[in-house]
Amino acid sequence: MSTLVGGIEGGGTKFVCAVGDNEKNIIARTKFLTLSPEETLPKIFDFFDTYQISSMCIGSFGPIDIDKASSTYGYVTNTPKLSWKRFNFLGAMKQRYKVPFVWTTDVNIAAYGEYSLGAGKGYRNVLYVTIGTGVGVGYVHHDILYKGYNHPEAGHLFLHKRKNDDFEGVCPYHNDCIEGLVSGPALEKRTGKEGRLLKQDDPVWNIEAYYLAQTCMDYSLTFSPDLIILGGGVMKQRQLFPLIRSNLKKLVNNYVQFPELNDYIVPTKLGDDSGIIGSLLLARNKLNN
Repeated sequence: MSTLVGGIEGGGTKFVCAVGDNEKNIIARTKFLTLSPEETLPKIFDFFDTYQISSMCIGSFGPIDIDKASSTYGYVTNTPKLSWKRFNFLGAMKQRYKVPFVWTTDVNIAAYGEYSLGAGKGYRNVLYVTIGTGVGVGYVHHDILYKGYNHPEAGHLFLHKRKNDDFEGVCPYHNDCIEGLVSGPALEKRTGKEGRLLKQDDPVWNIEAYYLAQTCMDYSLTFSPDLIILGGGVMKQRQLFPLIRSNLKKLVNNYVQFPELNDYIVPTKLGDDSGIIGSLLLARNKLNN
């Protein structure tokens, strides 16, 4: 009989829950909007109560507390989603299901999915960036998700503003950090339209590419990954990739040698499934270890 594991991708916009088997197959899944905990948890429970789950991984929007010595370990912390602020998400799940848990961020599970079975398969050091409602970063180093006292919040690093760009940014904490300048809401505020409605040759993509190239340069000089995978809703605009690569080449100015840029700055291979696949793999690892 197959041993089943559960995965949760808790994003700022939607939740995806899935059950997987021994063969890395997704045998069932569900998806629903991210509402308040009181509205979201019953939907999670209704789905997983149907299955005999042996372990589970939660990848949650953040910031979250991942310090096991902390009194708020397992909490969603300083999120702008006020109904989730200081909510003990992991605690609520553990109360319902008496199984081993992996507790990490939604971007980390996507990073692990791409590292294991996606664009990063076969590499040792993979950095994954999601550019969507927010900007998040996950870094997998030799099969281990990077963490320190907390998970990376590298989507909130500050950038050097482009000449004549007077856009103030949308981040409620930092205004013109990476997330404030290149996220989906930033694009919409700049242009008055959602990114998916903009033409491929709209001048705003040159601005977006400049900041994303600067972002890739900062991450490259910090982590020296084997490759950088760019995912999330904004990066479905594939015309951005050549623009980012050409801007990156100019910004680096021959200071260091990067791998071939077409192989270094790449899109996801798993698409919208990166996160849920990664969560099931991490749940399986938890069970095996």
